[in-house]
Amino acid sequence: MATIVNTTEEEPMLAVVRFTAELAWADAGPEVADPEVTRLCLEAQEHILAGRWLDMASLMLACADLLLTSPSRVPDKDLECILSVICSLVAKAGSEDEALQITDLICAKLTQQPDDKPALRLKVLFSLYNLLPSPYGKAFVYKKALELATAGKAAEYIIPSFKNIDSFVSEWGIGNLEQRELYLAISRILKDHKGMTKEYFNFLNKYLATFKGSNDDSATIGDAKEEAVAAIIEFVKASNLFQCDLLNMPAVAQLEKDEKYQLVYELLKIFLTKRLDSYLEFQTANSALLKDYGLVHEECITKMRLMSLLDLSSRCSGRIPYSAITEALKINDDEVEQWIVKAIAFKILDCKVDQLNQTVIVSRHTERIFGMPQWHGLRTKLGVWRGNIASAINTIQANKVTEEGTQPMQGLMIR
Repeated sequence: MATIVNTTEEEPMLAVVRFTAELAWADAGPEVADPEVTRLCLEAQEHILAGRWLDMASLMLACADLLLTSPSRVPDKDLECILSVICSLVAKAGSEDEALQITDLICAKLTQQPDDKPALRLKVLFSLYNLLPSPYGKAFVYKKALELATAGKAAEYIIPSFKNIDSFVSEWGIGNLEQRELYLAISRILKDHKGMTKEYFNFLNKYLATFKGSNDDSATIGDAKEEAVAAIIEFVKASNLFQCDLLNMPAVAQLEKDEKYQLVYELLKIFLTKRLDSYLEFQTANSALLKDYGLVHEECITKMRLMSLLDLSSRCSGRIPYSAITEALKINDDEVEQWIVKAIAFKILDCKVDQLNQTVIVSRHTERIFGMPQWHGLRTKLGVWRGNIASAINTIQANKVTEEGTQPMQGLMIR
């Protein structure tokens, strides 16, 4: 006789309910356990037949609770499979609201004990993320994953996703406040992670940029002071960063009038708008401050020399005498070319050295600040280039017309 095997989509759900229920009631003995397992399976069948997926999620999570609080009772693969089946309920939900409610239940359960198998829990959350069609739901799950990674000290499992944050934010369509919370959470994860200094600085910038200086920010902008200071110190420390937009950000500009952090803002101003001599004066008066923030004087001098060279490049109309470089960088004549080579290596300067005339001819340099004045300057240059190109095209066309007109006459003369 043939045996009919149930192969419907509901089978995995019932199997999960039965398996988890049997484990949950195993210690009670068969007389107590069997009726309870049967009851839970019948309840699950009713939910499935009625399409009550939120109730089904609650039931399955309740049955699986023992496995989540004592995950050593089953292998990781089995636990992951069970949780994946529960997550699949979001795809069956009859509405977006029901899917989000199921998502909330699953996230709450997975984040209860973040230090217990955090990698597995994060993997399940990412699976849940991919199952959700709703941008809001995706953003919610990702936020929960960040919280879990932080609490469970499992940052290495979520950091690789940070490179896609810009596309995520675009996909989610979240507002400025939600972006602010996201960038702050990510920057705090990166802060204590070795080898991620540049990424940490970038996300601090993203966070600080969410403060526009409007009335809506007035009550909260003060909360950003510590992150503003951290961004300044990271910029000054970084040996390969020579441009930033921090100075004009409202969240950073507020430090200028802050009694506690005023000097930190002044330090940023020196690095972005002044030369080495200004830094040396500041260091003489505030050496203890620099040490408190872990800044090394010799490293600051090196960076300020390169910053001073950029300042000269922007002010000397493309030609810098050796004498101006030695004065600004506080170096000897025979060290000029060494610093030029260093600037070229950092890709902040393109130039030619005229040794005969003791001059550096600059074709391109990095602007320390790229604000509205720099955009206007770029617009002016583009206008000049466009005019030169138009003039060249007109000249070529005029010459072409002239050549075409002389060819028939030359033919007549030959005859």
